[in-house]
Amino acid sequence: MAPGRLAALWVLVASVFQVSCIAQLGQQEPSPAVLYPWRGWSDGGGSAGLTRVKRAWIIPPIRVSENSKQAPEKLVQIKSDKVFTTEVIYKLEGPGVDQDPKGLFEIEDRTGWIKSLMPLDREQYSSFKLKAFALSPSGERLETPSTIEIVVLDQNDNRPNFTQDLFVGVVPELSIPGTAVISVSATDADDPTTENAALSYSIIDQESIPLFRINKTMFGINNKTGMIYTRDVGLDREVVEGFRLTLQVADMSGEGLSEIGYAVISISDINNHIPKLYPVSYRMTAVENRQIDIGKVNATDNDEPGTDNWKAKYTIAKGDPNAHFAVRTDPETNQGILSVVKPLDYESQTEYELVLTVENEAPLSAKAPQEPVSSATVTVTVANENEAPRFKVDPIKLNVPESVDPGTVLARNIADDPDNENLRFEVQYDPEKWLSINRQTGEIKSKKKFNLQSPYVRDNIYYAVIKVTDTDTGGISTSATVEITLRETNDFAPLLVPLMGTVCRDAAIPSSLMLSAVDQDLPPQAEPFSFLLPDEVTAANWTIIQVNETHAVLQPLVEMESGLYFIPVSVSDSGVPTLSDVHFVNVTLCDCGVAGDCEAVAAALFGAGAGLSFVALVIITGSVLLLLLLLLLAVAVGHCKRQPIKKGGLLVGDSDDDIRDNILNYDEQGGGEEDENGYNLEQLRNPNAVILPPAPAPKSFSLPVSALPKGKQPLRKDTPQNFPNLSYPRKLPTDPTNIEDFINDGLDEANKDPNVPPYDTALIYDYEGDGSLAGSLSSIASHSSEGDQDYDYLNDWGPRFRKLADMYGPH
Repeated sequence: MAPGRLAALWVLVASVFQVSCIAQLGQQEPSPAVLYPWRGWSDGGGSAGLTRVKRAWIIPPIRVSENSKQAPEKLVQIKSDKVFTTEVIYKLEGPGVDQDPKGLFEIEDRTGWIKSLMPLDREQYSSFKLKAFALSPSGERLETPSTIEIVVLDQNDNRPNFTQDLFVGVVPELSIPGTAVISVSATDADDPTTENAALSYSIIDQESIPLFRINKTMFGINNKTGMIYTRDVGLDREVVEGFRLTLQVADMSGEGLSEIGYAVISISDINNHIPKLYPVSYRMTAVENRQIDIGKVNATDNDEPGTDNWKAKYTIAKGDPNAHFAVRTDPETNQGILSVVKPLDYESQTEYELVLTVENEAPLSAKAPQEPVSSATVTVTVANENEAPRFKVDPIKLNVPESVDPGTVLARNIADDPDNENLRFEVQYDPEKWLSINRQTGEIKSKKKFNLQSPYVRDNIYYAVIKVTDTDTGGISTSATVEITLRETNDFAPLLVPLMGTVCRDAAIPSSLMLSAVDQDLPPQAEPFSFLLPDEVTAANWTIIQVNETHAVLQPLVEMESGLYFIPVSVSDSGVPTLSDVHFVNVTLCDCGVAGDCEAVAAALFGAGAGLSFVALVIITGSVLLLLLLLLLAVAVGHCKRQPIKKGGLLVGDSDDDIRDNILNYDEQGGGEEDENGYNLEQLRNPNAVILPPAPAPKSFSLPVSALPKGKQPLRKDTPQNFPNLSYPRKLPTDPTNIEDFINDGLDEANKDPNVPPYDTALIYDYEGDGSLAGSLSSIASHSSEGDQDYDYLNDWGPRFRKLADMYGPH
């Protein structure tokens, strides 16, 4: 019985069963319990929960062959059992009917026959699920819709297709049989569960590249998986580059429809050939003193060009112990390029015999035959050329003491020329002009002593440049640096400072004078210094005590009279050899006040002459005579300048108002009072305009004004410089508010001061610095008029003159 008829029988049985059920219920409309039996209903029509219902008939799928030529074709007939009681109309819906793809199926509404309207294609739609309805003429459902599945049966109507137009694979040369190369694949649109899509692969043709190099079958293929593999030995890339295979795939396990495909398999290279040098001997020439390429060597290799199996790597195995040569590979030709990397010297060696070897960058394959490494001999001849002279060392390092004697030979035999001896030497750079050089021999000598204090000396090193020229080769020259390291030598004796000072003889604690030494040399030629009293007589009364490396104190050992003492002190350095010098220190030994200042030094000096030597008395006498001579000269010059000058009928300078005895040239277009011809009284009013007493210190050494010993009075430029000074500042009176007593005390102190000139001048009674509001008084300027004056302006001079304004002002 045909499958369609069997399905129709099952539908008919189901319809009869449904009709009998409806007959028992009568002609009334089917109840919900009939329409929806899976929900369960009570007798009263209400929901009574889920109840067990009868199992419905299952209609098996209707199978329809694709590509049927009988379309339209009746597939199956459905019939409802309602046909016995009423008129039934059948309806069908679903994909292929009223859904895409539409128009494939239809149902006869009176008979219930389901028909296919056109041939079906399984590759497009393999099955359809439809809904069948039984309706009354009024459109009411008479039964529950039934699901009808239509399955499209496959036919072998599609050829298999390879997934690629061309399959490409690579296999190393000398591969053993069974080596997997590449897997090919194909597809078939037919049902994969049937034989229509059961594919089988095969190789139907093989061609070698180039043609006819190998005739035996070298590859096979797995007919199920499509894996291509090697079948035989003999894959040599040097013989054949590859193969072109013609493939076939067929369905029905190789008996059905088939398709043709292609595969190309390349043979890859392995390093199975060693590179070989050919020829095996070469001759090349290299010019001395040049770094150049001198030639090439050739190597052959049967491996694939451009790969690491083909690229050569050259080595100089023998004949170059000093590394004068190097060899590199030309990436294009694979040749070895031999070059000189360290200049050759014809005078040292005229010929070299090198042994070169070659190998690949990639290691040799184990499948390659074992052969010795290829080598070749290269004979290199050195060509001579006239080269420039050269220094034996550069820089030329010398170690020289800074006090080297002029004419001392510092260096000789510093350069040579292997070709000839006609050389000329000269000093090219020598900023201090310390060096001289013999133009023929190159002997370097010192021209004068060196000096470490030179600005061209850095870290005790002095640089110069010398040049040597080959006169036979057109003036080829070479320069070299001379690096002179200067050693410190003891060139200067230490100096002693200060060379004068004051020591109190009556102090509770023994007073002393601090001395220090300085040296123009640098350590270790300078400190520590040694202090010594070289005179035995002086050492009996005085002592010097070392404080540290650079300082010592000088103090008396016994009680001595006040006065000026000249103490010889010897100071030595620590240099080699030791240098020393004796310096005389002028020490004023005096009685000191509470403030530690000397008192009445002049009286002690002109007293019995205690402590004064004959030399000191001569110096003092000479100083007094010189002072008198200077005063007389000043008076004579002043007298000449005070002669009246007649200008325009008037005598200039003959006026009672000229209180300073100076000639004023009012018609001069100059600097005003700064151009006065008279004695500049501002020097007497400014205590900063002082000079130091003379001392036997060297001309290159001087003490600043700030270095005056404590309590010393500044000395004036017009004062004999060997007189002792009174202690400044002077002691203030007990009642400084009494201006008359204050002035009288100042005048009395000035009269007792031997350093004040005998002529009337401005005196500094108690100088309080440049910023003092109080000025100086002059005996000349203090009484310029005998008439009444207004002294109110004295209130503006400061607190000291307010009392004076009250005394002389109007009452």
